[in-house]
Amino acid sequence: MNQGKVKFFNDEKGFGFIKDSQSNQEYFVHISALIDEIRDNDEVTFEIKEGKRGLNAVNVQLA
Repeated sequence: MNQGKVKFFNDEKGFGFIKDSQSNQEYFVHISALIDEIRDNDEVTFEIKEGKRGLNAVNVQLA
């Protein structure tokens, strides 16, 4: 499991970005990949999966 912080998440559009705390890389996250509701600046754990346009955060939950 990776750990990171929600950089941005838009409930209306259903997507956002998570910044990995170790690599500082940013990952796209879609609302369908959430286990818990998230908001900007929440600490989260997540897995990384190859998506249509690159790596995505999946199984995202509050840390």
